[in-house]
Amino acid sequence: MKVAKCNFNELIERFIEVSKDGYGIFCPDDKLLYANYAFLDIFCVANESPEFWSFEELVRHAYTQRRGINIETDSIDEWLLYVDGVRRQRPFRLFEVDMVDGRWMLFSEQLLPSGELLVQTKDLTRQKVTETTLEKSVHRLNKLALTDELTQLANRRAFVTSVESELARCQRNNNLITMMVIDLDFFKKINDTYGHLGGDKVLVHAANLLKVATRQYDIVGRIGREEFAVFMSSSEPDIAKNVAERICSILANTPFEIDGDKSTVTASIGVATMSCNTSFEELYDKSDNALYKAKKSGRNQVVYNEL
Repeated sequence: MKVAKCNFNELIERFIEVSKDGYGIFCPDDKLLYANYAFLDIFCVANESPEFWSFEELVRHAYTQRRGINIETDSIDEWLLYVDGVRRQRPFRLFEVDMVDGRWMLFSEQLLPSGELLVQTKDLTRQKVTETTLEKSVHRLNKLALTDELTQLANRRAFVTSVESELARCQRNNNLITMMVIDLDFFKKINDTYGHLGGDKVLVHAANLLKVATRQYDIVGRIGREEFAVFMSSSEPDIAKNVAERICSILANTPFEIDGDKSTVTASIGVATMSCNTSFEELYDKSDNALYKAKKSGRNQVVYNEL
């Protein structure tokens, strides 16, 4: 097999010139010795003659054109001062840079002992878009996994996890905490009257009222078909009672409308106030026992099971 004779250096240069990756070589005094088109385009000098321009001159030129590297500062001098402190400090450096036009570039710098600096750039925009899309998808899926789709409250798993996290945190402060378990009264009758879609509307109605009646930092979740729960950290018994009574009252006095019919839904509420030195299971059991008493006593009321 015969190999065609060619000038190796010339061949390399031809490959570099047509490459979509940028290549630039700087002298020891940081003057541009060589660059291909892709590299020059980053600094908006592809159609000029920037031979022996310094790195600073390249950056300033692009900055005045409002193109090139995205310099998120009002002071180009401060940015250049920072860059001057990190360039040429190591034999090899790899970093990502976002561009004014929205592209992302991967920069690599290779420093020779003699002081010459080879800079290579690669367009990462497609990978970055994919990465961002994946991150958004993961975030959305995580949110879906932790949110009740119908009411947009925390689902049971998210509620338990959040409460357990709060219990671990508040144990350091030895605060009192409260859990309320809320069961909508005669919900089967609502489903029988309005159908399951009507029942869903009532659940959303109740969830929205719970958001109004509770404090901003309380944890509110839907933990069963018609069962909700509220966790209150740092809550004295009087405050917990006020919130529970407010929930009971606002549900009983705020009508919902389905197919032109107006009605209200009431709730039985069990409340347990304990010290932080407890488990989720114990706290839930005590509030659930109080809920059972509220339902047995006629519903549409609050029963307390205090420490």
